[in-house]
Amino acid sequence: MKEFKYGWPVVGSSAVGIGLGMSPLPFYTIGVFVGPFMKEFGWGVDDIMLALSLFSVTALFTSPLIGALTDKIGVRKMVLISIVTFSLSFMAFSLNNGSKTLYLGLWILLAFLGSGTLPITFTRAVNRWFTKKRGLALGLSLLGTGLFGAVAKLFASFLIENYGWRTAYVGLALLPLLISLPLAFFFFRDTDDPKVRDKVDKMRKELGSTETFDKPKELEGLSFKQAMGDYRFWLLALSFIPISFAIGGPIPNFEKILDTKGFGTTDAVFLASLVGYSVIVGRLVGGYLLDKLWAPGVAAVIFLIPITACFIFQMDTLSYGYAALAITIIGISAGVEYDLMAFLVSKYFGMKNYSAIYGMLYGFFAIGAGFGPWLFGKSYAMTGSYSTIFSYAVFAFIAGAIPLLFMGKYRYE
Repeated sequence: MKEFKYGWPVVGSSAVGIGLGMSPLPFYTIGVFVGPFMKEFGWGVDDIMLALSLFSVTALFTSPLIGALTDKIGVRKMVLISIVTFSLSFMAFSLNNGSKTLYLGLWILLAFLGSGTLPITFTRAVNRWFTKKRGLALGLSLLGTGLFGAVAKLFASFLIENYGWRTAYVGLALLPLLISLPLAFFFFRDTDDPKVRDKVDKMRKELGSTETFDKPKELEGLSFKQAMGDYRFWLLALSFIPISFAIGGPIPNFEKILDTKGFGTTDAVFLASLVGYSVIVGRLVGGYLLDKLWAPGVAAVIFLIPITACFIFQMDTLSYGYAALAITIIGISAGVEYDLMAFLVSKYFGMKNYSAIYGMLYGFFAIGAGFGPWLFGKSYAMTGSYSTIFSYAVFAFIAGAIPLLFMGKYRYE
């Protein structure tokens, strides 16, 4: 655990930065705004969730660019700039006047200006600080998605109920500026930052490394082109599409799903918030297991378990306990996604072009996560029920989990 003695500031600031970044805040809170939008503008659930599809398509193009740019200009500079641009673009959602064009355009703008707050950037530094406990460090750095996702959902609901949905967007957008920006400024630094020269040298000496700050070991890894030609890249890319669809699809729809089962607004919001807390469990358990066992095998098992949640949500009547259980199961699986991707990129493709490769893979992940909520909403609009789409999610989990077993041994230990 000596690595944590020196790397905890990066893990802590990353947890807050990712937790208040583009990955969880818009995604976890959109479900809370469904009711107000339907009431004020007369929009359907599928109309509202379509925004996440455009958001994900935009992220498909911006993520690799942000990753490549991060490798060139440095992760700290990218993070600090992106926190500000993400906050301002998220705050602009309060300007929505009922125009669907404006609403969808704001989501596209958010994807352009906020991609630097995705795990693509933060996990690069975490991977550089940690070797032996990399899985656990990644899990801890990604805890913020679950914690802040749950809290943001309740916070947004409180603001909407008392001050209106426009104020809620402003309040959510201020969180990164007031919390994650100061922490990132003071504590988030990569191992090649001159400000931590002495700390890095002391850490490497204590860990028995011959590497020094002035003579760093050359980063190992494939080039971006080599990664694109590796079957493992495409296996991961095509596996994450159905997995992210099956996990990401129901999460923004939880409030509406529970509404169809007879739950009131207060109970629905509270139950939906459980996904955030269960993500934390998934991060910790998954991070620990990634360091101990073969990561693709761990992932395959964890991504098959949510099939039980799909069957629960297809029940005609749903008790409070079963609802909580199903949401928790999906949340735990969601807690493994990002750190698994970061871990596998470092182990199979190396750190030399980590951000660019991770960014490209994230783009494929975003396809499933972005179109999933819209497909769930569309299915409800067409059938009046979520049962049909949950039956498709069962096959999606199987199609995404089983291929991971063919990843083979790690390339970079």
